[in-house]
Amino acid sequence: MGYKSFDEYASQYDSWFIENSNVLESEVKLVASCLKDAGEVLSIGCGSGLFEKILADDYGIIVRKGIEPSAAMAEIAIKRGMVVTIATGEEADYGVGCYDTILFNGCPCYMQDLALALRKAYAALREGGRVVVIDVPKESPYGLIYNLALSVGTWDHPLLEGCVPQMPYPIELVKQANWRTTAEKIGVIEEAGFSNLSFSQTLTTSPHYSHLVVEDPCEGYDKGSYVAITAYKCSAHN
Repeated sequence: MGYKSFDEYASQYDSWFIENSNVLESEVKLVASCLKDAGEVLSIGCGSGLFEKILADDYGIIVRKGIEPSAAMAEIAIKRGMVVTIATGEEADYGVGCYDTILFNGCPCYMQDLALALRKAYAALREGGRVVVIDVPKESPYGLIYNLALSVGTWDHPLLEGCVPQMPYPIELVKQANWRTTAEKIGVIEEAGFSNLSFSQTLTTSPHYSHLVVEDPCEGYDKGSYVAITAYKCSAHN
């Protein structure tokens, strides 16, 4: 897939999150909860660095390095203080034994070969390091409504009337995505060698109402539309 849409809609991407401030804060809270004592972090698909900027400003969590395929998005992240390699998560060189935590926040659905990226992440982590994979599950309320919008090609359709989020994600970016089920992601994470998986979630209300409240993350993956899977590199898998 190409990343031209993200070059064209880089500013719109940030604007969408900022205008959906409660959704953004709920998601940031989930990410922050997974990055306690994270050590040195690499952010795959860091986008504009918006999440990383908020993590630094509001939570004291510093994520200095990122990988991002969209040059326009990377440019914004660099202006926000990140060191960004412009490449896809599949093509980039992560290094070997360089990081304590590798974060995939919202990017797995834009990856053709998530398994390859996770194998690279495993090699790039120090012993005992963690990978944090966060995305919209295909089976979640947001995943289902995104796929419905994708199937009809627009948010402006009778089947979606009265159901869509207050400010829907730009349809041009929805068309680039391929959401995976939580079970699929668990499979590729374990196949890459990770173990000790744990789960947390947010956006547990209907997409039509999720802009009304800021949610604290909770354990599990059975009701959230934004789900984090944390897994570890353990010596038993070397």
